[in-house]
Amino acid sequence: MTFTERINTDIKNAMLAKEKEKLAALRDIKSKLLLEATSGANTEISEQAAIKICMKLHKQRMETYVLYQEQNRQDLAAEELYQAQVIEAYLPKMLTDEEIHHEVSAAIQQLAASGPQDMGKVMGFLTPKLSGKADGKIVAAVVKELLAQQ
Repeated sequence: MTFTERINTDIKNAMLAKEKEKLAALRDIKSKLLLEATSGANTEISEQAAIKICMKLHKQRMETYVLYQEQNRQDLAAEELYQAQVIEAYLPKMLTDEEIHHEVSAAIQQLAASGPQDMGKVMGFLTPKLSGKADGKIVAAVVKELLAQQ
């Protein structure tokens, strides 16, 4: 079952169960997938591109959730958090901090990076490898921290 088929099936199930908040999140995912599919010559969207879209949607929901929390709008914050959790179910398991440290250490040793000047080289190596598995900001922070110790 492709990613799009899975979303369509879950939309039908949410409609039957009358889950309005879940349905809103799923429809948002579907609309972004359709937009991406119609934007280029290729009408089929890859699994990796779909995950990237879901990661972006999840990040937007979490940022909006924090904003609503700061403005003491608990009703809206709860809805955003719920939708973020629905979207999160379609994302691959994220790496833990320990796993990120391990990957960064291995990359530094493999590339023979010797200091902060090699950050671009290490990030260029790690970005495609950890795409969809770890937040780029966290990876960059760990790379910076470990290279500073070199």
